[in-house]
Amino acid sequence: MSVFKKVIASAALASAMFAAPAMADDVRIALVVKALGIGFFEAAAQGAEEAAEELGNVEIIYTGPTDTTAEGQIEVINSLIAQNVDAIAVSANDTDALVPALKRAMQRGITVISWDSGVAPEGRQLHLNPSSNPLIGNMIIKLAADHLPDGGDVAVLSATTTSTNQNIWIEEMTKVMGNYPGINVVSTVYGDDLADKSYREATGLMQSFPDLDAIIAPTSVGIVAAAQAVVDAGKVGEVNVTGLGLPSEMAGAIESGASKSFAIWNPIDLGYSAAMLAYELSQNGVEAAPGVEVPMGRMGSLTLDDNNEGAMADPFVYDASNIEQFKSIF
Repeated sequence: MSVFKKVIASAALASAMFAAPAMADDVRIALVVKALGIGFFEAAAQGAEEAAEELGNVEIIYTGPTDTTAEGQIEVINSLIAQNVDAIAVSANDTDALVPALKRAMQRGITVISWDSGVAPEGRQLHLNPSSNPLIGNMIIKLAADHLPDGGDVAVLSATTTSTNQNIWIEEMTKVMGNYPGINVVSTVYGDDLADKSYREATGLMQSFPDLDAIIAPTSVGIVAAAQAVVDAGKVGEVNVTGLGLPSEMAGAIESGASKSFAIWNPIDLGYSAAMLAYELSQNGVEAAPGVEVPMGRMGSLTLDDNNEGAMADPFVYDASNIEQFKSIF
């Protein structure tokens, strides 16, 4: 039976574990997130626990820093190396900064994968993208453009300047801008995946660009904060907030009209898949290599490309027609 541990890492890396001790033969898989207290990652942890229960001999260690910094994640990883866990599955705050610590983990025989937000190939064995990066990049601009038939000004509210996944999605978005004539990206700002800073940045965008038509936030923290900023600024119907968010957190924004639509993959499925992949590599002798298909339980299999990366599923659009169906799920 799975044992759920939530390891809270502070600057001093004070760990608080509230679960019974693991059996000696339990496989310990650490799910390392960008920061604790974020709904997206809490949902991913539920999925990892589901995988653990299905496998039967797995303990999930859900952990991360208290803020979205590479330094905080490095402290967490070093602690996990000292604990000699079987596998580390990390959503990275920085593509390159985590590599030395993760290399040390692999040298100690610990399986390392990244998921959601990747690390450089030398710092992991494979990377699980929640979806295809080009599909996500196109989706986030399309969500804005669909409600601007005559074109308009949009701005991007991202996470941190070093967030691997957001940077890739924005880059992919830029590549397809020619498909959306009349849509102008006037600014990109960063809320560091902090609700208060994201709110201030969204407010600043509306003040700096009075004719702004949409805010695109490819982060579940930023999109909620931006929607609230639009409501508080009295700009519902003028500024549409879209991007990537959780139905449970965005239902109010859809109802108020601050957001017409947004997209996300199922984070429960993502955490489940990450745990399954880590188990296959660490316990079943699966070797990550281009062209290899790695089993992911009920999610099928992950086909690895030349960079040992693969995509889980396409993003799904949520709006007023379906938000009630999903808001109580995640």
